[in-house]
Order: sequence, then structure tokens, then C-alpha cells
Amino acid sequence: MSKFLKLVGSTALCASLIAAPAMAEKMGLGRAALPEEVASWDHDVSPDGTGLPEGSGSVLYGEEVFADACAACHGDFAEGVDNWPKLAGGMGTLDREDPLKTVGSFWPHLSTAWDYVHRSMPFGDAQSLSDDDTYAIVAYILYSNDLVDDDFVLSRENFLEVEMPNADGFILDDRDTTEAHFWKAEPCMSDCKDSVEITMRATVLDVTPDEGESTEDAALEVAEEEPVQEVAVVEEAPEEIVLAAFDAELAEAGEKVFKKCKSCHMVGEGAKSRSGPHLNDLFGRPLGGIEGFRYSKTMEEMGAEGLVWNEETLAAFLAKPREYVNKTKMSFAGLKKDDDIKAVTEYLKSVSP
Repeated sequence: MSKFLKLVGSTALCASLIAAPAMAEKMGLGRAALPEEVASWDHDVSPDGTGLPEGSGSVLYGEEVFADACAACHGDFAEGVDNWPKLAGGMGTLDREDPLKTVGSFWPHLSTAWDYVHRSMPFGDAQSLSDDDTYAIVAYILYSNDLVDDDFVLSRENFLEVEMPNADGFILDDRDTTEAHFWKAEPCMSDCKDSVEITMRATVLDVTPDEGESTEDAALEVAEEEPVQEVAVVEEAPEEIVLAAFDAELAEAGEKVFKKCKSCHMVGEGAKSRSGPHLNDLFGRPLGGIEGFRYSKTMEEMGAEGLVWNEETLAAFLAKPREYVNKTKMSFAGLKKDDDIKAVTEYLKSVSP
């Protein structure tokens, strides 16, 4: 009996939560929701800006909030960590077999980003961000996609002025009329196939085995099909790099700034190349100079022409990576402060001979 009462009680509770005001009066269950209760759930923001609250947030402040609330999953530069989503990059990839869909490359409306961040993020602590924090985070995501400058401040007033690259990339969903004959027709229940055959392959993941072929053979076959990108090697040794006197205090400050780089680059004993090359022994090394690592074609060409990493080239790259090396694979937008650039440079000296 107690289980029955619990079931009846939970059913009544669910009904009271979903009953419309008219049904509540008719069935005698629950009550009409109060305006403030409706408002507490009404967070949606429309593409035309309807629903946006007053507020604003700058890119610089957004970088701080993003580092605290978002970077653990999405990376310091919105580049994604492990299997967590990338929020930046992917421009020009939507026509490829394996496109990178990010806020910058795929989302048609900025309202989607603002609404989702405000409603559902951070993961595990949803709706803990203030309106201003949300504006700032979205501003930083725009900056990470090279859609705004570092001095940009996003607000309710200029929200609709931001042009999303894929704004015209969607069409209205008219499948209820144009494809109705597919899903409204009676299903075919006769003349079924005697056997199931593989007609398509998951080429990106390489998880569709051939009949009688072992996993090892399939992996080897794929490896043979994919040409290994050659890395340009500078035949003549570059001129000896003379570094300025080492500043231990500045290097210590640089180690803190370098935390922004750790998601991609390793330094120190046992450092290996990951999504970015390791940065041990950087000074004096040609651009694109780690054998076996796949750099952008531009960086390889710059290294082949004799350009090496020194204080000058590193400073230029850290300030605006995508301007210094066209089509670089690194999603990092650059360090904004000269002091941070000097500090990171000094820190990298500590892991160079």
C-alpha cells in the first residue's frame, strides 16, 4: 500500500507541474504558475535579440572569466580539451567531409551562444554566471574566432551588429511538407533482404572492418594510404643565437603566463609534442623544425628559408600568430600584453641551452 501511495503521490506531483492553468482548474490538480515562477524558467534569447537582458562584457574580462569557468573543458583559447567541444576555428571547413563546427564557423546566430552559455554553463553549475559574465564570455569566444578585436565590448545595444560568418548557411525546415511522403507512408514489411551488407564506411573513424581482414591489417592499410607529410630540414646550421642575460624573476612570471599554453605545448624533462610541438630548446631552432610533427605548410616554408626562433621572431608570433604565420594550425589568438610576451620568452629560455 505504501508503494502505491508513493506512486500516486509522484504522479500527482508530475501532473501539477505540467498542468496548464485551465487543466488545473478543471482537474483540481495543482495551481496556475505565478508570473515570477514562469520568469525563472523563461531564459530564451531569440535571434532578433528578444530576451536579452541589460548588461555588457569586454573581451579582456571575458578571458578571465573563461579561464576560471570554461577553460577546464574548452581550453584557454576555446580550442577544446580532449573530447570536449572546440568553440573556435573551423573557418572554411563546412564544405569538407569532416567539418569543424564551432561558434565561429557554424552557428548562424549569436543569440544561440549567449542563450546556451547563460542557460546551461558552466557544466555542473548551470545558471551561476551573471548577465555581464555571459556577455564577457561570449565576447571572448568571438575574439577567439577572430570576429572582433581585443578591445571589443559586447552589450545588448551592439549585439545584433555582430555578423556571424554562417548566418546565411541555414534554410527553413520544410520537411513536414516536402518529405511527408517518406515518413507518412505505410512501412514496407515484405520482400526483406535475406542478409545485411555493409554499404557505407565510417572513413573518418576507420571503424568499419572488411570481411576477413584483421584490425591490424586495416590500420596498416590506412597508414599506407595516407602520405606522411615531409618536414623541411635546413641543411646549413643557423647562426648561433645569443640570448640576453637570463632574468629568473621574469621567467617565474612567465611560467604563470605559460599556463595558457600548457594544453597544447609541453616543456621540461620528458616533454613531447602533442597537439602542438614541445618547446624545449626552442631558441635557434628553425620554424617547423621538429622532425615528424605536422606543421602548417607556411611555417615549414618559413623554416626552410632559414627563419629561426629567437626573441624577435617569438615576440612577433606570440603577439599575433595568425598574422605572423599565415594559416597556422594554432588556434591561439595571441598574447595582448608586451609584459606577458617578454615573460613567456624568458621562461622558454629556461628550457633552452
